[in-house]
Amino acid sequence: MASGFREEAAGWLAANFPPALAFKNPQPYLTDGGYADADADFCLWLRRIADKGWGAVTWPVIYGGAGLTVAHERIIGEEMARIGAFNPNRSYGMMMLGPTLLEFASEEQKLRFLPPIARGEARWCQGFSEPGAGSDLASLQTKCVDQGDHWLVNGQKIWTSGANHAHWCFCLVRTDTTRKQGGISFLLIDMATPGVEARPITLISGTTHFCEVFLTDVKVPKENMVGALNGGWTVGKRLLQFERDSLAGNRAEATPLTELARHYVGTDGQGRIANSDLRARLIRNGIRAQAYSHTVRRAGAETKAGLKTIAVSALKNLGAEVSQERADLIVEIMGNAGLGWEGQGFTAEEIEATRAWLHSRAFSIYGGSHEIQNNITAKQTLGLLDHQ
Repeated sequence: MASGFREEAAGWLAANFPPALAFKNPQPYLTDGGYADADADFCLWLRRIADKGWGAVTWPVIYGGAGLTVAHERIIGEEMARIGAFNPNRSYGMMMLGPTLLEFASEEQKLRFLPPIARGEARWCQGFSEPGAGSDLASLQTKCVDQGDHWLVNGQKIWTSGANHAHWCFCLVRTDTTRKQGGISFLLIDMATPGVEARPITLISGTTHFCEVFLTDVKVPKENMVGALNGGWTVGKRLLQFERDSLAGNRAEATPLTELARHYVGTDGQGRIANSDLRARLIRNGIRAQAYSHTVRRAGAETKAGLKTIAVSALKNLGAEVSQERADLIVEIMGNAGLGWEGQGFTAEEIEATRAWLHSRAFSIYGGSHEIQNNITAKQTLGLLDHQ
């Protein structure tokens, strides 16, 4: 299967991937979310991937996927990487909500919501954190009241990535004020509903993908609740596992920094990067990134086989460290050119490197902070318990 499918995948990619996009993934860390509207080649590539079913390789065909295996998905990814291609359907709906719906949604909900996600036609945002409920997410206070033929939602969410570009929001709401985790439900909210307002937050990197979301007397159809009433904490926890898994996987292999260092730092008489200390640290980061990538793949294979594997929380933290170290190295390699923000004297790539370095500081915070992930690993993997 492997060799035959690999040839098929390579041939299809060669015929369909727009050469102008080679090695130019326009969404390295999902910034402002406007990429899908901005580039004709990107939109063409997304349509071709969706028509092939490769926007959701392992999802059943009935839900817009290709109905293939994880092995097929891995081969497609390897062949994409070989020619500088990428999956254009990387979104919060694809990485987090879709897998959750496959497990918890009704058949009607799956048929309604999954195909648009698989085709990259619906953008989703995550309404979890609140001003008073971040690390202690179960303290959330956004109220959802039964009004007979609909739910009525009032509250505020924060750090909602891409809310200003999203069509829909998957949201945790409080349906019972007498219980903490047991009073939370999982709701799907149309962002075009009256009473929904998304206000972008400008970050230090200059991007505005984080938003505050205000929900004022928002009417939500009864059929938009996923899982049981007051059963949303179980659904939400599973979604967070998918989020951490995707964040861990996304911190995998990246293009080596050798050529960048040769360009900015120069080489010695033996053709090596002139700075020996920098050479050593580049090698270390490259080895860590490659080892991490292989570990993520192994963990994925073990999970699919039903085996106990390394904790996703630990992988998420390790991936964040490798990626932050890489961002630090890029800015160091560029020297003064790595301090660009705007104006004359800096290339677009140099300015982007500065902003990407600033954005990388968030890798150890979002998706669950470094400390929260360590607590999860200690309790759930190592079996360590709090002592009074």
